Amino acid sequence: MAFMEKPPAGKVLLDDTVPLTAQIEASQSLHSHTEYIIRVQRGVSAENSWQIVRRYSDFDLLNNSLQISTLSLPLPPKKLIGNMEREFIAERQKGLQAYLDVITTHHILSNCELVKKFLDPNSYSVNYTEIALQHVSMFFRSEPKWEVVEPLKDIGWRIRKKYFLMKNKNQPKERLMLSWADLGPDKYLSDKDLQYAVKLLSSCSHPYIYKITFATANESSVLVIRPFSEKGTLKDLIYKAKPKDPFLKKYCNPKKIQGLELQQIKTYGRQILEVLKFLHEKGFPYGHLHSANVMLDGDTCKLLDLENSLLGLPSFYRSYFSQFRKINTLEGIDVHCFGHLLYEMTYGRPPDTVPVDSFPPAPSVFVVSVLESILTCEAMKNGMPTVSRLLQMPLFSDVLLTNSEKPQFKIPTKLKEALKTSKECIEKRLTEEQKLIHQHRRLTRAQSHHGSEEEKKKRKILARKKSKRSAYESGEEHSAKYSNSNNSGSGASSPLTSPSSPTPPSTAGASSIPPAPPPPPLPPAAPPLSTEVPTQPSPQPNVSASRGALLSSIQNFQKGTLKKTQTCDYSAPRIS
Repeated sequence: MAFMEKPPAGKVLLDDTVPLTAQIEASQSLHSHTEYIIRVQRGVSAENSWQIVRRYSDFDLLNNSLQISTLSLPLPPKKLIGNMEREFIAERQKGLQAYLDVITTHHILSNCELVKKFLDPNSYSVNYTEIALQHVSMFFRSEPKWEVVEPLKDIGWRIRKKYFLMKNKNQPKERLMLSWADLGPDKYLSDKDLQYAVKLLSSCSHPYIYKITFATANESSVLVIRPFSEKGTLKDLIYKAKPKDPFLKKYCNPKKIQGLELQQIKTYGRQILEVLKFLHEKGFPYGHLHSANVMLDGDTCKLLDLENSLLGLPSFYRSYFSQFRKINTLEGIDVHCFGHLLYEMTYGRPPDTVPVDSFPPAPSVFVVSVLESILTCEAMKNGMPTVSRLLQMPLFSDVLLTNSEKPQFKIPTKLKEALKTSKECIEKRLTEEQKLIHQHRRLTRAQSHHGSEEEKKKRKILARKKSKRSAYESGEEHSAKYSNSNNSGSGASSPLTSPSSPTPPSTAGASSIPPAPPPPPLPPAAPPLSTEVPTQPSPQPNVSASRGALLSSIQNFQKGTLKKTQTCDYSAPRIS
């Protein structure tokens, strides 16, 4: 079979689920318009960033394209007069930044092709629908029994996966759905093992796995054909959506938010857990559970897109579980994704944030009990429960399954080993990504703490204390130089003291400072000037303190404080 005669070799290394962030760095006014310089970053590494230049008209064009989502997005309004004034440009820049923040943090919008092309035109410059049509046409050349009815435009969330409504010429009334996808960054199977594993999918028989009619692969992409269901997926049931509508229109802003009945939650949940347990026991990696990957067949849920893990495609919820280092296995990923699905079935919408601090009222306390074991902060820290543990919980343990179809999925030993190695590589890449995110989060917390008002006050107080200490030490050094200059001269050059001034404090206790020379002797004829003998202070252990005291004594000396003395002059001759 000449399927895809000249495809581009290899897998796509870019992970489309890694979040993009955008920050407007500056604006520049030209003759008739203003351009905004935007720094876009992929993931947590500042090295993986680039600049783009956008005008307001570019934002307006993007916003018009996103109106299909029916979301009310905060794009600043147009202004025809005065739109070149500096104050207006600054205000508009703030509004455009708020707009970027909304579209890059909304889970569905941030992953859509429109936003990706706006922020990263170099990585998303090709027309993926056109490429898919070319490859499908090549496939039909060797398989003439298939015929395309119509392209199912944008019914999925993946940029590099396209869908077509088909029919078999031998059975023209039966509608089929063809999906085509590139190989992703987590493709670690050899080309030979991949082709064998993909063909093996059509032989898988399980009451809760959606049947694959035909599947084939080459070194760059995979093509799968399965029956088309007019009822749509479990997500279509929750959101009351039409299966053929675009993904943005169906799920971004549902008209009515309403969860399923308790019995539906119990039955569908039990069926999904049973098929996850089956795949885990077979050693077949999945990791792609979400409500749009669960097809409804009457009252039975059937799992879709088993080929995704073989292709190496990243998970719909990867940006969530990559934040938590305890969710580091494909089994743990399946359980975490099941928590999202159960929340959606219960409340009719996805959780606002993960982890979830508190849960709204639910049809049963047993529902909340399961959700708490998966989506709370404590669960993220301790790790996910096993599928077997969930099946034993009261919400699912009493559900009776009536389907008697015997599961069959024979995987050869050699392929099992290859799948095990591929699974380990997928988990290793996830662990490395989680490590980088964890390091970035710690650094961000440290920087945030360093820049907090409380921390700034502490640093100001410390700086003030340090400044005072430096000034004090500078004064001490000045006094030491002054003292040394006095001590190094002759006795005649020492400072003169008044005959009745008190003796300066002694520095006998300081071993590192030589004692000052004694004062010159008084004339023998003079009587004692004073009977007061100053007491010698106790030795000071701190040399710098003694210097400071000496300097202070000299500087504070005041002549007016001297005591008057009475002298008796005995030099006159006595007459008896």
